[in-house]
Amino acid sequence: MTTRTCPCGLPEPYDSCCGRFHAGTSSAPTAEALMRSRYSAFVQGDAGYLLRTWHPRTRPARLELDPGMRWTGLEILDTAQGTAFHTTGTVTFRASYRGGSLHERSRFERVDGAWVYVDGEFSE
Repeated sequence: MTTRTCPCGLPEPYDSCCGRFHAGTSSAPTAEALMRSRYSAFVQGDAGYLLRTWHPRTRPARLELDPGMRWTGLEILDTAQGTAFHTTGTVTFRASYRGGSLHERSRFERVDGAWVYVDGEFSE
């Protein structure tokens, strides 16, 4: 069992945090949990998980991740809706990488009961 801390920023081991979503043994219960797990998938280079959790309407045919990209941290700035009681939600975050950061407001929806990423708007 891996005991390293999850890349998503929560103080939990990867296996019991985002790792269980990546492995398919559990689904993210909120839009924020899905967003965190997608960030962790970028860190891990798990393009399959990213595609599986992308809305069918907006999902690209394939996704090639840059193996040289080094993600260094995630900061959740705001969330709206996206709980078990909602069908849509947004998460605004800053993802840092070696050399800069990405600031995005992501939209999420439920498809067949599971949260999926729809799209995002980048901010400065």
